[in-house]
Amino acid sequence: MIARLPLHDAQVPPPGTLNLDHVAHFVPDREAAAAALARLGFTTTPFSEQSHRLEADGPLVPAGTGNRCVMLRDGYLEFLTPFLDTPVAAQLREAIARYTGVHLIAYGTADAEADHARLAAEGFAPPPPVRLQREADAPSGTTTVRFVVTRTPPGTMPEGRIQFCGHQTPEGVWQTRWLEHANRAAALRRVFLVLADPAEAATRYARYAGLPSGLVFGPAGTEFVQQTARGALHLMDAAALRARFDPDGSMAMPAPPWIAGYELASDDLSTTRAVIEGGGTPVLELPDGRLRVLLPPELGGFILFSARSPA
Repeated sequence: MIARLPLHDAQVPPPGTLNLDHVAHFVPDREAAAAALARLGFTTTPFSEQSHRLEADGPLVPAGTGNRCVMLRDGYLEFLTPFLDTPVAAQLREAIARYTGVHLIAYGTADAEADHARLAAEGFAPPPPVRLQREADAPSGTTTVRFVVTRTPPGTMPEGRIQFCGHQTPEGVWQTRWLEHANRAAALRRVFLVLADPAEAATRYARYAGLPSGLVFGPAGTEFVQQTARGALHLMDAAALRARFDPDGSMAMPAPPWIAGYELASDDLSTTRAVIEGGGTPVLELPDGRLRVLLPPELGGFILFSARSPA
């Protein structure tokens, strides 16, 4: 039994709201990804194989995928690897063939059924919510962690797997022993998507999540921001991404759409920089003081680190 703390309750948003729950990299080699994360100063959970029920009362079957996670005090990062021949694993392999990196964004929700009803009403044709579970290491033995996930058919959201995740056992996911990182990462704050037509995507994401997306006038390009109760999605074109986060022109960019990276809050930016550079990965300080880290090819994408605001 793992005690449930206020930290765990805070991961589930109030009814009627959403938060930015997690993002997931799809990676081909789980051990290479784990080694890369260690060099960057992240603590990772042990590898865990995933199972799901295709029907509410159906048998539990292997999903053909497994993950390691980087748990943060707000949200988390997931690193998913396919290892069996299943439909879910095939979707991961197809995505990885396009690029290694972030292919999944999960809104946190308290009501998967309400999300399903909204998606159906908006014409997204969602299948029934999926009940996922996996065994996770616990301080003594193991614990079963359970989620309810609402998705739409593949290709409905061309940016990737954009879904809603309802945590039923957050105490088993956010175990306090996994929350401390040498690089002082503390919270998931933003995720950045690159699109050929940000205005179209902003309208579609507003329908998808039931949240508006506001236009931001930046130094170049077009950008919309969808704010949740905790965290935001930034929908931008390649020119906006270059202008904001790639002053040295070193970022490799797949053809849009793609989920380029995300922002993490740090408890100590000087330590963040020292640990990441000490592990052999360059760090670029942007004019606004944030640190940009281009992730190694085992992970793909980029991270911005920003200073964590006082509570």
